[in-house]
Amino acid sequence: MLPLRIRRYRPFLIGAFIILVLLYHVSQNSDWELSQSALYSPKKAPADSAAQDRLNVEYQPPQPPKPTSIAHEKQTTASAQPTPKKETGIRIPQLKTSNEVPGGFGLPTPAPTVGKAHDYSAAEESHVAVKLPDRPVPGTSDGGKPIADIENVEPTSTKEHWQKPSEWFPVPKESIIKLPTGKPKPIPTVQFNFGEESPEAKEKRVARLNKVRAEAQRAWSGYKKYAWGHDELTPVTRISKDPFCGWAATLVDALDTLWIMGLKEEFDEAVEYVKELDFTYSAHRSEIPVFETTIRYLGGFLGAYDVSGGEKTEAAYKILLDKAVELAEVLMSVFDTPNRMPILYYNWRPSFNENPKRASTRSGMAELGTLSMEFTRLAQLTGENKYYDAVARITNALEDLQNREDGTALPGIFPENIDASGCNRTAQAATNYDNLSDAGKQQVDDATDLNEEPQGYTAGMTAQDIQNGKDPLDLNGVTKRELNRRTPPPRSSVPGHQPPPWKGAKNQGPPRDAQGMPANWDCVPQGLVAGGWGAESYSMGGSQDSAYEYFPKQYLLLGGLEDKYRTMHEKVSAAVKKYLLFRPMAPGNPDILFSAKVTSYDHTDQKLNYEWEATHLTCFLGGMYGLGGKIFGSPEDVEIGRKLAAGCAWAYEVMPTGIMPEYSMVLPCAKADDCQWNQTAWYNAIDTEAEWRDEQLKKWEVNHAEWVQEVKMLKKEYAEAEEAAARARSEQEAKPKNTHQSGLNPGVHQGMQQDVDYHLTKRRFSEDDKIEVAKKVNKLEDELDLNNNIAGHGQQDQQQKPMSELLLPPEPEKPLSHEEYVEDRIKRENIPPGFVSLNDKRYILRPEAIESVFYYYRITGSPRWQDKGWRMFESVIAATRTDIAHSAIDNVAIASTSTSTSTSSTKDKDKDEDDDRKQTKPSFTDSMESFWLAETLKYFYLLFAEPDVVSLDEYVFNTEAHPFKRPT
Repeated sequence: MLPLRIRRYRPFLIGAFIILVLLYHVSQNSDWELSQSALYSPKKAPADSAAQDRLNVEYQPPQPPKPTSIAHEKQTTASAQPTPKKETGIRIPQLKTSNEVPGGFGLPTPAPTVGKAHDYSAAEESHVAVKLPDRPVPGTSDGGKPIADIENVEPTSTKEHWQKPSEWFPVPKESIIKLPTGKPKPIPTVQFNFGEESPEAKEKRVARLNKVRAEAQRAWSGYKKYAWGHDELTPVTRISKDPFCGWAATLVDALDTLWIMGLKEEFDEAVEYVKELDFTYSAHRSEIPVFETTIRYLGGFLGAYDVSGGEKTEAAYKILLDKAVELAEVLMSVFDTPNRMPILYYNWRPSFNENPKRASTRSGMAELGTLSMEFTRLAQLTGENKYYDAVARITNALEDLQNREDGTALPGIFPENIDASGCNRTAQAATNYDNLSDAGKQQVDDATDLNEEPQGYTAGMTAQDIQNGKDPLDLNGVTKRELNRRTPPPRSSVPGHQPPPWKGAKNQGPPRDAQGMPANWDCVPQGLVAGGWGAESYSMGGSQDSAYEYFPKQYLLLGGLEDKYRTMHEKVSAAVKKYLLFRPMAPGNPDILFSAKVTSYDHTDQKLNYEWEATHLTCFLGGMYGLGGKIFGSPEDVEIGRKLAAGCAWAYEVMPTGIMPEYSMVLPCAKADDCQWNQTAWYNAIDTEAEWRDEQLKKWEVNHAEWVQEVKMLKKEYAEAEEAAARARSEQEAKPKNTHQSGLNPGVHQGMQQDVDYHLTKRRFSEDDKIEVAKKVNKLEDELDLNNNIAGHGQQDQQQKPMSELLLPPEPEKPLSHEEYVEDRIKRENIPPGFVSLNDKRYILRPEAIESVFYYYRITGSPRWQDKGWRMFESVIAATRTDIAHSAIDNVAIASTSTSTSTSSTKDKDKDEDDDRKQTKPSFTDSMESFWLAETLKYFYLLFAEPDVVSLDEYVFNTEAHPFKRPT
């Protein structure tokens, strides 16, 4: 009987087995997981007959190549350029080389003749007149600017390694943009011509220098002991974290700092560890943050290589350049897109890496534009033009956008987010719709839901299946190809991608093909445009800052041989002066500047919304203006930079801790040349609801007057009632007292006593029972107040409860007046005069303010900048020093006190007095980012080092303060 049952169910068992096998293969398909890059995957051009056959079936991702180690590749290929694959069916946009002109757009301005440098022969501050436009001062925004810190990521369990993929969109060898060649142009000097130093000045400077070095050694020792080989130290809990792939970010970032400070033993130990780094694997992140990895790791290797001697360095330090090349080979894959714009968060795992990719539609301007120096310097050191080509194409695209009429709302500068995908999806959608048949257009117009399939579409079924009455849930006879088909979600579900407008209800996307994939990878090409839909933000702060910093620095790194970087910088400088710079109002009328944030909602500069911010990230701007003004011969820009650097130094000095907050708002002056302190205006900026508060106060005055009258009336009525009650008591007391009747129990009412006696006699109770019952009756009469006139109980009047206490309505709470509200807020939040709000009170060990102070000491030679920097240093160390290193803090507005008393004198003190004497300090946030050693402490050190230590006329810093050697 058993064999018969098996035979009966054999087809079902076989079918179930086949389905399980197919499902297993589907789960192994790398294309199963949806990513943005796979949504619009093209069919790669065939290179052989097998590839040609694949064009006849559904698109499948290419098979990953065999792993190729970088070391093996260097042995076999040395420095030979790999031969690009010839692609058919894919057209690479031919971006212009350094000598080409973008069609249809304005030419870059020609390189001007280098004129005579501005004379800074004396160590005096320049006071060149600076003319800024008058600023409209709208209502101040209180909106904060959250800072998105990269969280530590839990390690993954896989041991999968990066494999070098074959390129989908290779650049033909003849189209690679080459490094500019030739003798560097003469460029005006940056540094002041320092004279001989007096013994007193030297002693003071060296003492400060040694204190900075000691703090750097302290931070390094804490990292070495508790976080060696990890990205960051947590300086309070004494453990580590790895937000940057776990490749020892602090160690690599601090290499050149160790060398500059003369800590050679520590440097050699770190270099030895560098040899073990493996950039093909990360246990902590599946996506490489390209911007952070480039400026910290790649820049760290190159800076350490240059300061330790470069080509003349010891053989042991050659590993620094080798590691830079290894990392760069991994990062080069991010440029393999149709328009060669980079993927900024690179999923390095082969299952994702093998797929074709497009750049994001919301690329951060800073991340996109801050790769050029590192790849350019690597190209200079290795002779490999492919590294320069990768970043030169980004510069060309940015130049195109800057020159394009109506390219940006503020001509000359770029929005915070850039659409770098190269696809005009709006034009593509319209084109697709126009090319549809009438029936197809009707399908789209009839769709009412974003996720609704076109009418007549059934997943996995053909029209013939439907005509034949096939059950959509029946998997019998399904083929592998059908099972592998997946329907991607709408593009709106992909992070960072907004669905384009599409004719039809609710912005319905274009119809999908029978396989559920977007119909075409191809799209209408476009250059860079503003990312997202709607508002465009412009500022010199986070997400934009370092891209602008790199224009003049790249000019220096290329020896002045590429004029476009000067042109682009000068356009940025002019736009920032026109739209962003403003003078804040503050006591003492300091002559300082900050840079605002501007939002355009209509892609024009006609209706702009201003946020008068003072952010730590923006403090780099002083150094940028100073450097650009010096090398391009603009005294006005040098003076603007001085005022910007002084503004950030002022923001440090006026805060309770002596440290500038991460993000704050200040009060602007309408005119930069007429800016007098006005406390009334400051109060109005802190409290923009002054008029409403006055109205509430007037309403309270009316309500309070009514309450007073009501209370008076209630008290009068209560007094009258009390007086009547007193009269009644007096009359009662004046009545004659009755004596006890014979045979009555004391305190028992006569009538009730008669009833009690009758019942007791009739029922023949014992004498004891009679007495007990009489007591209970007496108690009941007392509760009923029947015995208040009985003789012997006259004192009971005194035991009567008084009249109920008078209950009054609550007094209306008085609202704060405008002045009271402002003064209370200033006291609670410790807001210094001139500031409107402290939106983000943290200090995370940032370097930008001391960076600009350093630049202006080297530019002007004035020791006043050293004094400013020293006050900043002392304040920072006092607030951030932990037992083992230094930590970011949560609130720079908490005032520290130095009150201290001996233990014996405080033992018997009141607790409140003891609390008043407690020291108040900001709280540690247990974070020490790698830029503390790489940038902040380095700039503090260089401020007090001899001027020829990393001279600005010999080196140029990347945005992570890694010094690259300028060509000579």
